[in-house]
Amino acid sequence: MLFRSNTFGELFRLTTFGESHGPAIGGVVDGCPPGIKLSEADIQPYLDKRRPGQSKFTTQRAEPDQVKILSGVFDGKTTGTPIGLLIENTDQRSKDYSEIAEKFRPGHADIAYWQKYGIRDYRGGGRSSARETAMRVAAGAIARKIISARLGNAFHLRGALVQVGPHKVNRDNWDWEEVERNPFWSPDAQAAELWADYLDGVRKAGSSAGAVIEIVAEGVPAGLGEPVYGKLDSDLAAAMMTINAVKGVEIGDGFAAAEIPGHEAADEMRMDGDNPVFLSNHAGGVLGGVSSGQPVVVRFAVKPTSSILTPRQSVDKDGNEVDVVTKGRHDPCVGIRAVPVGEAMMACVLADHLMRHAAQCGS
Repeated sequence: MLFRSNTFGELFRLTTFGESHGPAIGGVVDGCPPGIKLSEADIQPYLDKRRPGQSKFTTQRAEPDQVKILSGVFDGKTTGTPIGLLIENTDQRSKDYSEIAEKFRPGHADIAYWQKYGIRDYRGGGRSSARETAMRVAAGAIARKIISARLGNAFHLRGALVQVGPHKVNRDNWDWEEVERNPFWSPDAQAAELWADYLDGVRKAGSSAGAVIEIVAEGVPAGLGEPVYGKLDSDLAAAMMTINAVKGVEIGDGFAAAEIPGHEAADEMRMDGDNPVFLSNHAGGVLGGVSSGQPVVVRFAVKPTSSILTPRQSVDKDGNEVDVVTKGRHDPCVGIRAVPVGEAMMACVLADHLMRHAAQCGS
């Protein structure tokens, strides 16, 4: 998987542009095969899942996130040429950031961008804002169309929030249908109720909370991924790490694999007719960097939102020590809206690997 600063992917590629408070954000999807049915209506439902302002637990910035397809589609089908996408920014409030124009917010990319470029767009973080992830979700919708064209109805990709702050879901209560019934994408109804009370307290205290997201892809065929530097799991990990505020990624059992003995960690096999079947999935559907045919399972940790009302010690561009309070509209837990973003990134990686596998192995 190739990463070129603002471009992601090898055969299925996405390049994004735009800032949080600019006139628009946009993207170009290159490498999409021709003849795939595609319209804005295929993309919009996924953007609506990510769209801000849908509950009190996310930012109240009211962006409709209406996507426009500018190129690469004719008569309702992809042409094989670059697909241009655009979403206009309509609810910027740049004045909210005027007080931090000369200050660096702790935990944010402000000081790193300043040290690297000698200039930064302080309005909502500019290019470092999670506003950019809307384009990833749009590209993910296109990637899903490519995957469905190749794999059909056997393929299912979905995500869920599995932890907010210190509070985890009870996996005995896991219900995928519950994910769509609460504002947290939680598979555990009881956890969702607990998170609501917890985040109310966090928000009133002027702080924020982190989260853990789990993405699962079922129906992924065996054979995707390449040794040694094109591993499926390494590409998935890299993709998730590009999402704003992500600080850690796990595949399968992840770090918990270090706690269990080898005779439990190894996924045993038996035969079901002519096909081998696995008796567990500690590996998360990837062995030696290649998909095994089991569900591919990825989790990633999102740090607490850095833009908070609690005063934090920092410095300004002139080297003065200052206290920073970030006003404006911010997610008390940015991990909530990261669920559809994580789904999109997995879709993009899998579409890319399906195309790479077909190019090398002819199927």
